Amino acid sequence: MRAIPLLTLLLGGWFVVPAHADEAQDWLTRLGQAEQQQSFHGTFVYERNGSFSTHNIWHRVQDGKVRERLLQLDGSAQEVVRIDGRTQCVSGILIAGLGDTPSSAARALDPQKLKNWYDLAVIGKSRVAGRPAVIVSLKPRDQHRYGFELHLDKETGLPLKSLLLNEKGQLLERFQFTQLTTDGPSDSDLQPGADCKTVALDSDKASAIKAAQVWRSDWLPPGFELTSSTSRKDPETKTQVNSLMYDDGLARFSVFLEPLNGATITDTRTQLGPTVAVSRRLTTPQGEMMVTVVGEIPIGTAERIALSMRSDATATK
Repeated sequence: MRAIPLLTLLLGGWFVVPAHADEAQDWLTRLGQAEQQQSFHGTFVYERNGSFSTHNIWHRVQDGKVRERLLQLDGSAQEVVRIDGRTQCVSGILIAGLGDTPSSAARALDPQKLKNWYDLAVIGKSRVAGRPAVIVSLKPRDQHRYGFELHLDKETGLPLKSLLLNEKGQLLERFQFTQLTTDGPSDSDLQPGADCKTVALDSDKASAIKAAQVWRSDWLPPGFELTSSTSRKDPETKTQVNSLMYDDGLARFSVFLEPLNGATITDTRTQLGPTVAVSRRLTTPQGEMMVTVVGEIPIGTAERIALSMRSDATATK
């Protein structure tokens, strides 16, 4: 999850007079600690672009490891199992936003960093899944990221409900528990189904380092930093695909770079709920490339990032 990174009673809550920002920072600190210390099991609803899906989640913290299993309850039986944020197996195609890349390990929330890019405030109280909650808002200070409204469990600090909102306050994504217990899941609860296929992790660290050295961006939204890079061979095209992941401590996006090898492509831009995908042709010293930016950022920001990608020819030698 988003911060669980699925982070995300009404939008009117945004207009309540905010409490001191220090209180909001304290709650976000509790949230970050809860994800690493609190076991739980629950059922939540995920809404995006007017579509709903229901999921079970088992989350166990034991012996310093965080093990998590996510199972979609309606439609096809889509499933993912993660350990310390790294995907171990998947079945079906998870909704974007619910699934992570194999190497996207969880990162702790840093309220001190977030307050540079978001206005933090406690704006009220609510009740979600029968549990009292405190509402924390994170309003972006620029046009390059979305806002969050988080309903955090008073007892544990876990996110019971998360709303992702655009600059007009319109709902882009909702995550909301309908049932939550803080009992630790059993071994059988965390056992993946037969259709959950093991994910092969990319162990070629040298290729990942090279991807970060070869590619850079001339412009990034303030606060976003490179957090990981990978390089892998596409099984269909047999070409090497470089990917770079950036985040600001809460929001994230990925940049994929693939040689065209003479193929003809059309520049595209699409948006589904909060997730955008922008593809552009890029001319580099190594030839024509396709650069694709995917993430939960405004589409204009994604386009600017795509156009700003550059290759360092000397790094390839």
